[in-house]
Amino acid sequence: MVARDPLPLSVALSELIAIRGFARVRSESELEAAWKQVAGPELAGKTRPQQISRGTLTVSVENAPLLNELASFQRPELLRLLKQQYPHLKIKTLKFKLI
Repeated sequence: MVARDPLPLSVALSELIAIRGFARVRSESELEAAWKQVAGPELAGKTRPQQISRGTLTVSVENAPLLNELASFQRPELLRLLKQQYPHLKIKTLKFKLI
């Protein structure tokens, strides 16, 4: 058995957070809060942010007419607000899909 030097506390905490998935839970709740703020209560009640992958935020939508409305007309403004108010999320584009 090989003895290891003790890890710095910051490294140990980072590993614990990664193992337990705490960062993912925090980022999911932060993403939901950001979406609710930008989309507003009515729209947020009919949609749900899913994930950010390679700069694309995927949002599930409960019906086809709303999906068409979001994709055709509201996407630019929603994206602008997300970039302005939540730049640390690094969202480059929005993708909408039916639930």
